[in-house]
Amino acid sequence: MLQTAAEVLALPAEAAAKQIRVSLRGVVTVSEPDWQGRFFVQDASGGIYAHNVGRGPAVGDLVEAEGYSSPGAFAPVLHVTAWKKVGTAPLPVAKKITIERLMAGVEDGQRVEITGLVRSVSLAATRKIVMEVSVGGYRVRVLPKLSPQLDPQSLLAAKVTVRGTAATSFNAARRQLTAVNLFVPTVEDFVVDQPESSPPFEQPLVPLGDIARYRPNASLGERIHVRGTVTFQRNGLDLFVQDGTGGLHLESGQATPPTIGKTVEAVGFLEFVNYQPVLRDAVWREQSGRPAPLPATERPVADLRNGLHAAELIVLSGRLLDRSVRQVRRENVPFAGVRVSCTIQHPELTFTAECELTQETSPLTSVPLGSRVEVKGIASFETGDDGKLKALTLLLPDAGGLRVLEAPSWFTAERLLVGFAVVCALLAGVAAWLLTISRKNVMLSFLVAEREKAQSELQRAHDHLEARVKERTEQLQSEMTVRKTAQLEFRAVLTERTRLARELHDTLEQALTGIALQLDTAAKLFERNPRDASARLELARGFLKQSQLELRRSIWDLRSRELEQFDLAEALSIGSRQITAGSEIRVEIETEGERKPLPEIVEESLLRIGQEAVTNVVKHSGATLVTLRLTFGVDNVALEIRDNGSGLVSEQIAARGDRQFGLLGMSERAKRLGGRLDVSGSPGEGTTVRAIIPLRDPAGQPLAPRPVI
Repeated sequence: MLQTAAEVLALPAEAAAKQIRVSLRGVVTVSEPDWQGRFFVQDASGGIYAHNVGRGPAVGDLVEAEGYSSPGAFAPVLHVTAWKKVGTAPLPVAKKITIERLMAGVEDGQRVEITGLVRSVSLAATRKIVMEVSVGGYRVRVLPKLSPQLDPQSLLAAKVTVRGTAATSFNAARRQLTAVNLFVPTVEDFVVDQPESSPPFEQPLVPLGDIARYRPNASLGERIHVRGTVTFQRNGLDLFVQDGTGGLHLESGQATPPTIGKTVEAVGFLEFVNYQPVLRDAVWREQSGRPAPLPATERPVADLRNGLHAAELIVLSGRLLDRSVRQVRRENVPFAGVRVSCTIQHPELTFTAECELTQETSPLTSVPLGSRVEVKGIASFETGDDGKLKALTLLLPDAGGLRVLEAPSWFTAERLLVGFAVVCALLAGVAAWLLTISRKNVMLSFLVAEREKAQSELQRAHDHLEARVKERTEQLQSEMTVRKTAQLEFRAVLTERTRLARELHDTLEQALTGIALQLDTAAKLFERNPRDASARLELARGFLKQSQLELRRSIWDLRSRELEQFDLAEALSIGSRQITAGSEIRVEIETEGERKPLPEIVEESLLRIGQEAVTNVVKHSGATLVTLRLTFGVDNVALEIRDNGSGLVSEQIAARGDRQFGLLGMSERAKRLGGRLDVSGSPGEGTTVRAIIPLRDPAGQPLAPRPVI
């Protein structure tokens, strides 16, 4: 069970979705009447949003809440199943934070303190006062509790300190932050540090041409007072004014539209959009007098390229190249209509003319493309940081801002399209004539194609027959190879039986006879001299041990069960450790290459060679270590048995006329499979026996591997 807000906030979304139980004790920091029971609660570790349905607590209540974790739409939240008030407590101390940390959303649900400038005041649909406070270039939406005696509009441009709970707005589908709100629960949490120095409309007027120029006493925190004649307005969005020094763009949310040609006074905050000065959050009021619209002036394109005459009413002419119409709707004011955009080519500049209308049908939409027109509108610039023009848009106050000077030439796009259709019809007639002529050629081509097709089918039949002959030849060769392999295995079995019978007669029977003689002698001597009898018993024991080794080797020479249960490497390991059991010889098995199943006769022969070699090590070498290395090659397999015993020399190997299996038997096994056996070693340096067996028959075909059981 989680018991602090910080523990819940630290959960990843996947973990929070597992509905971990939570028991939390803290102070309610936000609880709005229209939230239907939901609230923010904060303990010593932090604050968190509590999703509660029904009756909710009040700000300042000390509550104990039970529930479970949920990932929320932005940060983890607490789903409340039950809560109770256990008292009241002062609100937690609001911590001072940087605006960057607040706007990153990491302080969601926490009591924080910021200081900024009030930029706008409005009334929300729920009759709540909503302020926008700018802090370090960011805007925070503040929902304060204000004294009834305080006029909210008097707070514009005031420097304030606000303490409240941070709550984010978000895109729930993508779990992304969109804005940061600050809920101020008490009147005391909203402090006016410094009101606006003087009434804004009583400040000195600034000529429009001097906006954004160097002024020693200029400050971005103060509103600028301007006056000019209205040249253009979009209700609830913006307006343009102009005086004898220039023009200016004002962004204002006032619902009542100004009258074109009226002189207005306005105050607003200076900002820069597309490197152009704009008065934002502007408030304006009309002056008395009759409207006197300003005349539009034709300006040189060179001046416009240098960034002059921005926001002024100008005249330009050019040829109409294109036109588009799209819907426009503004929710803050009752406006719905269309925006007509025209692309116009001046000899020195291509620009756009835009006009907002309340209906789709207007003279603007009926002007033929290609007409030479004169356009009267407000110059809206898009410039670079050097002030040079990048794009120009003329904003037309009404449809009369565009006048046709010259109709397009006879060669319009429609007429060219008709001419193109006539030419296409002529070409179609020519194509039909050519088609009639080519039919004879088509018939001839058809006959030629049929003959080529017959030849191609004959060739495919010939190729198929050759392939079948080749396939049957390979099949016969494979069957002959299998037959030869079976004959070879049969001869090997007969040879092995003969050898085993001879070996049992020469070794086991003789050893048993010797043991019987020694036991008879020991029995006779035991009655006269027990000491002499013990020597005979020891000799009989030696004969018995030797017989065990010989019998074990003979049993191994029969069909091995190891290869039916394990592969060759495992069979060698098991057999070698059985041979060396009871001795001080350590066995190591190594493999190289990719281990794979081998033909049964190859595995059987290599196993016997390895067992015989290890037996020789036990009998003759006096070694303490024997290493068996099995190397799998592409066309062969090699087995190397290396010990660290007394070693061999070539004369000793040749002198051994060993009638048992021995080195001669190992060599014969390798030769029967087309391989070879190499023995090397020096006195005192151990002996190495290496057998190499090919995996292809004399015809070059691969031998069939042992089936996997």
